[in-house]
Amino acid sequence: MSRIKTFNLPDLGEGLTEGEILAWLVKVGDTIELNQPIVEVETAKAAVEIPAKWAGQVQAIHHPEGTTVEVGTPIIAIDTDPGAGPLEAPSTTATPSADLPTPSAASLAAVEVAPAEGMIEPGLIGGAAPGGRTAVLVGYGPRTTAAKRRPRKGAVPAQAVAAPAPVAPTPPPVATPVAAPAQNGRAATTTGGVLAKPPVRKLAKDLGVDLGTLTGSGPLGSITREDVQQAASGASVVVAEPIAATTAPSFGADREQRIPVKGVRKLTAENMSRSAFTAPHVTEFLTVDVTRAMKALDRLRGRREWRDVRVSPLLLVAKAVLLAVQRHPMVNSTWAGDEIVVKEYVNLGIAAATERGLIVPNVKDAGRLSLRELADALTDLVQTAKSGRTSPAAMSGGTLTITNVGVFGVDTGTPILPPGESAILAFGAVREMPWVHKGKVKVRQVTTLGLSFDHRIIDGELGSKFLRDVGDFLTDPEAALLAWT
Repeated sequence: MSRIKTFNLPDLGEGLTEGEILAWLVKVGDTIELNQPIVEVETAKAAVEIPAKWAGQVQAIHHPEGTTVEVGTPIIAIDTDPGAGPLEAPSTTATPSADLPTPSAASLAAVEVAPAEGMIEPGLIGGAAPGGRTAVLVGYGPRTTAAKRRPRKGAVPAQAVAAPAPVAPTPPPVATPVAAPAQNGRAATTTGGVLAKPPVRKLAKDLGVDLGTLTGSGPLGSITREDVQQAASGASVVVAEPIAATTAPSFGADREQRIPVKGVRKLTAENMSRSAFTAPHVTEFLTVDVTRAMKALDRLRGRREWRDVRVSPLLLVAKAVLLAVQRHPMVNSTWAGDEIVVKEYVNLGIAAATERGLIVPNVKDAGRLSLRELADALTDLVQTAKSGRTSPAAMSGGTLTITNVGVFGVDTGTPILPPGESAILAFGAVREMPWVHKGKVKVRQVTTLGLSFDHRIIDGELGSKFLRDVGDFLTDPEAALLAWT
C-alpha cells in the first residue's frame, strides 16, 4: 500500500461545491496526528476546520491560502509512514521550469488518493454513516467533471499547483515561523505551535502581525483578538466588516474599490434575491410598551439561579414568538408548491452580524425548551457566531426567524424572509418615550416590532393576530405566561 496519501477537499455539507482555503494550520514537513485540524476552509455558509484523515508527515500542499477549490480536488499529500526511510525517486527527472511537469504514471502510482465514499468503514470520517445517512465530511472521491476555479488576483496558476510534484526526502521540521502569502501589500506570518483560534490567525494575517512574537493573554496562554489588535497599532482596533480585512486600505487611482462577492455575502445575496422575488412579502408594524418586560428581566437577573446567565430583551421576544406560534401554528410553515407544510417543531433562527457577513443560525426545536434552556441556547448561538465557528448544520433547517435590529439603534425594518420560511420578526430598539399609561402621559420604555410574512400562506388577519400576541406578551410577560401556559 502506498505511503503517500492525497487528501481531497471534502463536501462540508448542504451540497456545497467549493471552498476557499483561509489558512493552513500545518506546513510541509510537519508531523501530524489523526483528526488534527490541518486547514481552515470558508464555504458559502461557514468557516470550518478540516481534520487530518491520516497521521504522518505533510509532504505537499497543493493550494495556497486564498485559493478557491472545488469539492473533490486534492489539497494536501501526507506520508503515512515517514519512518520507513526515504521515498523512491520518480522515474523521470524534473527539469527547471516555470510550470511543473505532468507526473509520470510511475510517480502517480506512488500516490494513493482518499477512497471514494462507501470504501471506508461506516461511521469514520469520509465514510457513510450508520443507517445509510451521509457523514458530514464526505466527497473524498475524485470528481467526474473537470474542476472550475474562479480567477483570483495573485493566486498561483492552477497548472503550477494542481498536479503533485515529485516527492523528495523531507528534512525534519524547523521550528521557525513560516511566512504566509502577502495580502493587501502586507506580509503576515504564522507559527504552527502558537495557540490561537482560526479567526484570530486570520486577523493576524490581515493586520500583518507575527503570532510567534506575541504573548497570549487568553486561557492557557492563547492569543486573543485584543492581543493581535494591540500589537498591530498599540491600541484597540475594531474590525466590524469583512471589507476592512480583505480590501486595500485606500482607493486606487480610479477612486474605486472592487470587492469580490463570495462566501457568506454571496450566499446571502442569492438567498435574499430568490426569496424577495418568489414569496409575496407583506410587512406589518406594532409599537408596544415594554416597561413591564424590562422590569421582569431585572427581577430575573436578580434571582440566584440566573446570576450567571446572559439575560437580554431578545430572550423575552424569542419566548413570545414561540408561545404565539402555539396559538397560530400556520405561521411556522413552508410553501411547497401544491401544499403547505406546517411544522410542529420550531427551529428558531437568530440573525447575527459577524465579520464574515450576516448569518442566521437557529436553535433546534426551540419550542420544547424551558426559559432557562432557551437563554443558554441563545447565549451559545451568539458566542459561536461571534467566534466564527458556526457550522453549516446550525444554519440549515430554520423555520422562523428573529432579527434584532435594535442592537444597532434602529427602530424597526421590513426584513426579507429567509428562503423556505413564512415569517420573520424585526425587533427594534427599546427607547424611553412619552406614552399614555392609565390615562396619563408618562415616560415609558417602548419598542416597535416589524413582521414580514409570506402572503401566500399568512393573510392579513393571521399575521395581525400573531403580531398582536407577541406584543401582548411583551407588554406584560408575567401575566401572559400564567394565561398562555
